[in-house]
Amino acid sequence: MIDTSHFKNGMSIELDGDIFTIIEFQHVKPGKGGAFVRTKLKNVKSGATLEKTFRAGEKMEQAILERKSMNYLYSSDGEHFFMDMESFDQVSLPASVLGDGARYLKENTEVQMLMHKENIIGADVPFFMELEVAETDPGVRGDTASGGSKPATVETGAVVNVPLFINVGDRIKVDTRTNQYLERAK
Repeated sequence: MIDTSHFKNGMSIELDGDIFTIIEFQHVKPGKGGAFVRTKLKNVKSGATLEKTFRAGEKMEQAILERKSMNYLYSSDGEHFFMDMESFDQVSLPASVLGDGARYLKENTEVQMLMHKENIIGADVPFFMELEVAETDPGVRGDTASGGSKPATVETGAVVNVPLFINVGDRIKVDTRTNQYLERAK
């Protein structure tokens, strides 16, 4: 058990049956009345943010979260399969645990699993992925880098807006957090 005097940014706590990470906090001692702690919390599973005020000294359970690297193997019927690189055990996860990052996964991609009490509660797909363009409209002579964009389907099936000069077979770098084209892969 910890109390509000032990709060630090990035610390995880259990609250109302969910796990939250402290984004920011502020100890407040008003001139009149008792001290309190104003916090901004992020739900680890859903990603939703919450602002909550605690009384100074209020106790709660600290959630110990671990990160574990696993390799992505394949998908089947809405389930994604991963292999633990230490024990070589295979684990399946529903797409809801992976969130939007699931559409960028390709074989042998290393994914950081977020674990609490030996259960996987979340997964972090790499922020940047190099992917091959599988389908897009052909570029037209005279199109320039500053000219606009068009949709392109990459090898994993995700659709990304790319500049007009990108063609089928080009390798591009994509930001998986924002679904944006960054640059041609070198």
